[in-house]
Amino acid sequence: MSKILVTGATGFLGKGTIEFLLKKGISPNDISALVRNEENAADLKEKGINIVVGDYENYTSLISAFKDVDKLLFVSSSDVINRTPHHENVVKAAKEAGVKHIFYTSAENNKDADDSAIGFVGITHKLTEKWIKESGLTYTLLRNNLYVDVVPMFIGENILETGTIYLPASNGRAAWTLRSDMAEATANVLASEGHEGKTYSITNVDSYTYQDVANAITEITDKQISYVSPTVEEFQQALKSNNVPEEYIGLFTGFAVAQAEGEFDVTGSDLENLLGRKPTTLKEFLKTVYNNN
Repeated sequence: MSKILVTGATGFLGKGTIEFLLKKGISPNDISALVRNEENAADLKEKGINIVVGDYENYTSLISAFKDVDKLLFVSSSDVINRTPHHENVVKAAKEAGVKHIFYTSAENNKDADDSAIGFVGITHKLTEKWIKESGLTYTLLRNNLYVDVVPMFIGENILETGTIYLPASNGRAAWTLRSDMAEATANVLASEGHEGKTYSITNVDSYTYQDVANAITEITDKQISYVSPTVEEFQQALKSNNVPEEYIGLFTGFAVAQAEGEFDVTGSDLENLLGRKPTTLKEFLKTVYNNN
């Protein structure tokens, strides 16, 4: 069996992928987890997963961690500010350590990073894909669309009290996708062969607007939820009035505008094919969040 190393192993996607690998019958002896702090991986260690300590900032630690790895799942860095140098370190270390096959969790977006409202996110993915292809490494690209799991954060934790979704996303659509579905599909790819040089669009078969979100929550909870799309200026002023930190104002605005401009309206069948079933729908996810309210 191939030796699989999963980076970002204490994060949701990395840990979820490991869980699905185990469910598929992959021996824990054949799975390693790259973590920055071994204490945070106690649950993985209990399951027999090999724990490897390494940091995207520490190039030497990566070379050591990547030795004798057949399949490397490279989960993109969560550190937006330092993500670009982190990713460059990972690709170079994978090449130097002789990794046989690198699987990279990129991002799905139908706009070039230079024209995107969230170009600060997209540019690193664009560069990383370029570096991987130029490295000569055998690769597979997994382009993940927006997590449906973050919808409650974007619409606000008190949505049932406020009754209004307030975001400058207009009627823009997004093919929101469940992280657990992404993790399962990633595990299926890692546990099988024939993915060399492939790029998969890990996205839902349908796309949705925030009006769809409002309608679904209304139906689930019997509480009327409306959707208002303000101007960017009105939205930012409202956040400032509620003492939201500047960095979050920029983040929420960027993703809302990107959706308004259709950047995430990318549907496809790759995820469905990799799962062998239909991906979780928006409403199915929202039921898990709001059904008990």
